[in-house]
Amino acid sequence: MTTNSSGAAHGPTTHRDSSAAIRPSILWHLAAVAGERGVDLDPALASVGLDRAVLESPDIRVSYRQGCAVIERALELTGDPCLGLAVGAVQTLSSWGPLGLALLAADTLQDAVELGVRHQQLAGAMLTFSMGEPEGPHGGFEVRVDPADPDLDPAVGVFLAEEALSSTVALIRLGIGASFDPRLVEFTHPRPAGTALHTEVLRCPLHFGAPVSRLVVSRGWARAPMPNRDPRTLATILALIDEASTPRREPQGLLQVLAASVTRSLPVVPSFADQAQRHATSERTLRRRISECGTTYEAIVDGVRREQVEQLLRRSPLTLREVARRVGFADERALRRAVRRWHGMGPTELRRTMGERAEAAPV
Repeated sequence: MTTNSSGAAHGPTTHRDSSAAIRPSILWHLAAVAGERGVDLDPALASVGLDRAVLESPDIRVSYRQGCAVIERALELTGDPCLGLAVGAVQTLSSWGPLGLALLAADTLQDAVELGVRHQQLAGAMLTFSMGEPEGPHGGFEVRVDPADPDLDPAVGVFLAEEALSSTVALIRLGIGASFDPRLVEFTHPRPAGTALHTEVLRCPLHFGAPVSRLVVSRGWARAPMPNRDPRTLATILALIDEASTPRREPQGLLQVLAASVTRSLPVVPSFADQAQRHATSERTLRRRISECGTTYEAIVDGVRREQVEQLLRRSPLTLREVARRVGFADERALRRAVRRWHGMGPTELRRTMGERAEAAPV
């Protein structure tokens, strides 16, 4: 019988909403692997409203549909049917942030994998992971992956399944030792023309055309202690993960991500439609979320401009026309109006006042 990570038997797979937002970890690794093959994925990212800077933001989310579109384009450009295996094989525990450290501190391999399955949303999973006991007398555990969308493009589905299971193997080896091998790996898709890379990466018996895509771990490996297990460190990290995952922290993170996006884009201010696309949501929903934080997108833009203007006036000899240009104002008059609204004085007077304060400040 197959069970979920809590040990309870589960029924039919519940598919994740394909419009849901996920962390972009997989796209970051995909872009790196494609680059090693001489393929630039920046245009594919831009076509869905993303870029490398967005992918590196710790708080950003991308939509499932955005992820699938980029993967589909990467498969076309590289012509590599084993691209998913390659992307999974380069995963690192450090790319999982605090969760990666938590896995290292777990007691046994089974405990570590259960932890990863329980917090899979932190790793940017595009499939649904579950865990349980395999049928038969061998014991151990299995990790299975199911598609989030039953209408998934077949090539993207192969990529995601192979990436998911090869990354699981790669991360287990990093955590418990390079000698780890699964007892068995099965995929639902048909056997490809060549399986040399599958054998090299997974190092175990392989079955294709199976009822489910899964990885089976033997009883001996399941019970193996993690070399870096540390219950106190584990408890501390899990407390931090729980705190960071609470909804009350999301509003501040949202405002910070929006402000950072505007700052990077100046002198061009991203449209609200662009911001909604980057956050994998509708304009209406994003506006509501910002409103719940007690502000508006226009106020966020205004705040970013104010901060940038103050820094430029304080630290640079730029003319007012150049300051206005750098922060995206139409002209110097627009800058003057904004500074007077913020400070009750013109930009020249503000620059002089800030200079006097800096000179008077104790060293």
